[in-house]
Amino acid sequence: MRPMSFGQQGGPQSQWDPWKPPSQQPWNSGGGHAPDWAALAEASEARNRRRRLLLIGGGAFATVAIGTAVAVAVVSAGGDSKGTPTSLPSADIPSQSASAPSFAPTSAPPPLDPKDFIASAKKDKAPLSPATLFPGTQLTMGETVYEKGPTADTRNCASAAGGTLPKALTANDCTRLIRATYVKDGIAVTVGVAVFDTEAQALKAKGQSDKRSFVKSLSGGGVKPFCESGVCRTTSNSYGRYAYFTNAGFTDGKGVTPKDTAVFKTGNDLGQFTFNQIRRRGEAQASAAANG
Repeated sequence: MRPMSFGQQGGPQSQWDPWKPPSQQPWNSGGGHAPDWAALAEASEARNRRRRLLLIGGGAFATVAIGTAVAVAVVSAGGDSKGTPTSLPSADIPSQSASAPSFAPTSAPPPLDPKDFIASAKKDKAPLSPATLFPGTQLTMGETVYEKGPTADTRNCASAAGGTLPKALTANDCTRLIRATYVKDGIAVTVGVAVFDTEAQALKAKGQSDKRSFVKSLSGGGVKPFCESGVCRTTSNSYGRYAYFTNAGFTDGKGVTPKDTAVFKTGNDLGQFTFNQIRRRGEAQASAAANG
């Protein structure tokens, strides 16, 4: 059989393929044929149209995707499909000036009142005696030092009182009367502490006392008798379930006059000291209860 030959006529002719690179085109195969420039131009135009269509299609898709995302965001922010809210709830967006949450300070229990512990016999349980009320052998008030003389303690309150005081003590059920004497430069003072079960009884006994009420002076142990007759200076007061009284005068028996300021000072100092001792008694018991 005779072999088939290819040429410009009588057989299949090689065509330019727009999708192949120039090195693979038919004119590079050694056939010597020139390229069809019209076909090349037409293929190039077709390729450009296809690229533009791809770009336009991709852009439209991206636009649709972005629009969908915005629509989802608007619906999520508004909570429904009726419209976009004009403002967001302020409670969900803390401001820059927001401060840290505050907490109410822890409230400590109120301190115990010392007077509560000396207002009645039910709570006033600390030891009580002449030594606890009038300790030591002397006391100092400011720059003045008083020497302590004899002390006494009796359950028969009326027996250690004089004038109108025994009646007031008995009427209000005085349970105990403790006395102590102090001296300084020829002036002596006896202070007496009457003990009651309640504050009300002590306050009433104090109110029923008058200028003729006094505790009996206590002498002995180097202290001469005083205020057994004549004029002496007396005071009365109360604190808690205790009423306390002073009786001050000269150890030589001379009567006290308003000009004898040293006698007044002595009685005032011993009255203040007695009040301080009763108050400390309450403070000590309140402290013990708080720490117990």
